[in-house]
Amino acid sequence: MNAFEGTLSKESGGRRWLVPALLALLVFGALPALLAGFDRGYFYQIANLALIFVLLSASMHLVTGVAGLLHLGHAAFYGVGAYTAALLTSKLGLGFTVTLPLSGVVAALLAFLVALPTMRLVSIYFAVATLAIGQMLYLVMLNWVDFTKGPNGIIVTKGFELFGVALSGRLASYYTVAVVVVLCVVAIGRLSHSYYGNALRSIREDDQCADAMGVRTVRLKMEVFTLSAFFAGVAGALWAHMTGYISPGDFKFSESILILAMVVVGGLGSLPGAIIGALLLILLPEGLRALGDFRNVMVGLVMFLSILLLPKGLLGEVSALRLVRRQLGGAWRSTGKGEGIGWR
Repeated sequence: MNAFEGTLSKESGGRRWLVPALLALLVFGALPALLAGFDRGYFYQIANLALIFVLLSASMHLVTGVAGLLHLGHAAFYGVGAYTAALLTSKLGLGFTVTLPLSGVVAALLAFLVALPTMRLVSIYFAVATLAIGQMLYLVMLNWVDFTKGPNGIIVTKGFELFGVALSGRLASYYTVAVVVVLCVVAIGRLSHSYYGNALRSIREDDQCADAMGVRTVRLKMEVFTLSAFFAGVAGALWAHMTGYISPGDFKFSESILILAMVVVGGLGSLPGAIIGALLLILLPEGLRALGDFRNVMVGLVMFLSILLLPKGLLGEVSALRLVRRQLGGAWRSTGKGEGIGWR
């Protein structure tokens, strides 16, 4: 490599960290400063809600956008995580540090059991199966009064804490949610942009061809379905500790449709698109609150026009892959002969 190529490589390496640095500055610097300036609990709640739905949308992106499985019961696993955190807190007195990973694990275990009989289903049959399972879990939350308190819901007695130390205050809660969400989204990004993610995309494009080429399609589908539920369970734990109260109405079928809409509007197969879609569909209704009930019409109109005019989403998969490869350190390594051999 000559001196010019070395200089060019250093410059591209510097640019590679520019976008992550700006995003980190926005999430952990500019936005908290803005929230502290307004000093209103409502704005903190909206910011936390948007971050939680970013995680839900990103986890749905993994199973629907990358693997191509039409999942219509995602909110149910979100609810399982929330109820796990609430029950562990109210019945056993466990804190956030313990309930957060356990909520993800319980949701993942339940998803694994669901995946065993359903992963050989394809297309609309799989979608209907996940719809039915989501409704079953919702009805369990609603009607198993002795365990879940039914429609009365559960009061979560403990907020955010770190190894027994309470993280009180609005800003501390925001930072807790932000750190967890960012770590999970980074993990999902690494999964999506790896050999594993490429294998999932091969299933999405043609699972029979992928199976003939030696890809273990059923196993990969079970794995990605379970992983997606884990992250949804983590989001549920964040929601439970943030609000201090949960009820079955928080995890209805309409929530699954909302999460799916975020992924579609943002761009199927695009993690940045899923994040943008989540922010748009959470923040836009709040920004249009002054319009009253007419805001729902405006939100629906925005969704309709975005799908009509941008069928690949606000940031489609090709654009997202280009962004990740060039700006976020996901470029192809080279053998020196101009041949790409894999992700960095």
